[in-house]
Amino acid sequence: MSEKDQLVVVAEGDVLRAMWRLDDARARTRKALTGMEPSLVDWQSQHHSHTIGTILYHVAAIELDWLIEEILEGTAPDEGIWELFPYEVRDDDGSLMIVTGHSLDWYWQRLDRVREAFQQSIAAMSVEDFRRKRVMAHYDVTPEWVLHHLAQHEAEHRGELMMLRAMAEQADS
Repeated sequence: MSEKDQLVVVAEGDVLRAMWRLDDARARTRKALTGMEPSLVDWQSQHHSHTIGTILYHVAAIELDWLIEEILEGTAPDEGIWELFPYEVRDDDGSLMIVTGHSLDWYWQRLDRVREAFQQSIAAMSVEDFRRKRVMAHYDVTPEWVLHHLAQHEAEHRGELMMLRAMAEQADS
C-alpha cells in the first residue's frame, strides 16, 4: 500500500469516527428519554418555556439546516424533507417555537429521517469534500467541523432534556 493509499484509509476512518460521535450523541439522547411517560413530552415549567418536544423538534430542524446549507451548500437531500417540519424553529422574538400536541414518536420520526439523510449524504462524500471549506456569509466551515458542532449541540440540549424530564416527573408525582 502506498503512502497516499494509507492517508486515504486514515482519512476515511476520520469520517467514520466523526459520524460515530454524532450517532453516539443521538443514542445518549434516546437513552435519556427511554421509559418516559408519553404525557411529559408537552410538560412546561412556569420557569422554563421549552418542552421536551420543542427541544427535539429544534435538534432535528437544526441538523437538517446544517446539512442542507453548510454541507450540501443549499441542496436538499430530497425535495420533501422540509415538509416534516411544519413549524418555524424560532418565533418572532427569536425564541424557540414551542411545539406541542405530538407524540414522542412523532419527534423521533423527524430525528431519524434527518439522520438517515445525513448519513447518506456523508457516505456519498469524498474525504476531500468532507474536509473542503464552505465559505458562508459570516463564517467558513467544513463538513468535518459541522459533525463536531452537531454532536456538541445535541449533547448540550440533552442536558436540558434531562432537566425537563426530571422536573416534569417531580411535578407529576
